[in-house]
Order: sequence, then structure tokens, then C-alpha cells
Amino acid sequence: MSVAEASKDISEYKPKWQERFAFFDAYGAPNAPGYKPALKQLPYGKKVLVNFNIIAFFIGPIYLFILGLWKKNLTVLAIMVASSILIDVLFALAGKVAPTAVDVGWGMAFHFLYGLITNYAYYLKERKGEQGWSPFKGMRW
Repeated sequence: MSVAEASKDISEYKPKWQERFAFFDAYGAPNAPGYKPALKQLPYGKKVLVNFNIIAFFIGPIYLFILGLWKKNLTVLAIMVASSILIDVLFALAGKVAPTAVDVGWGMAFHFLYGLITNYAYYLKERKGEQGWSPFKGMRW
């Protein structure tokens, strides 16, 4: 995708995406110096709208494929599978079975990861024309 194609008019998107894109255009990536102070100035509902994607929280792998973020999605899925195997191997070496709480907690961590990375990743794809493999580009960590 060329940069000209990527910088489509913001009005072509749904209102929630328009608001998110306008915020990212004005304040930059989540790791930019002006992002966090600007986010703190927003009311709680707007903070959630900009910083977290609820649909991605519930159906992250499917939603990222729908949005066309397949490279980032494959990366997150690979991390998810590799880390789950590592946890199982570590518990097996200790002669134990991984408790359900560990599995559920690890799964919830990935749900939150999908919720946090989706908005900015889609912004990069649609507004900047960047479609890389790293789901963590521009994130605060």
C-alpha cells in the first residue's frame, strides 16, 4: 500500500475510528511524550475509546485478520503459542501440571494485549501505510 493510499480522508471511517485517528494524528504514538498527558485530559470513556479496543479484547485474532493486520496477528499468535509451550515445559520439568489459574491468567494477558495494540496498529496501517510484523511498534513498553 502506498502512502497516498494510506492517507485516506479520515471522514471515510466510522466515528470511533475518526476520533482515534484524530487523537493519534495530534499526539502521536502511545510512546510519544505528548500522548500520555493528552490521554489523561480526556474523560474516562474517551480514554478507553482511544487506548483500548473492546472488540479486539474479546475476539482479537479474528478481529485483527478482519482489519487486515495479519502480519501483526501472526506475530502475536506465535508469541502466544511459544509462551504457552514454554510454560507447559517449565511445569513439566518441575513435575507438575500447570494450574488452571496460570492458563486463564496467561490467556487474559493476551486478551488485554490484543485490546491495547489494535487501535494504534490499525492507525499505522490505514493512515501511515505501515504494515510491519511488530505488534509493539509505538507502544509504551
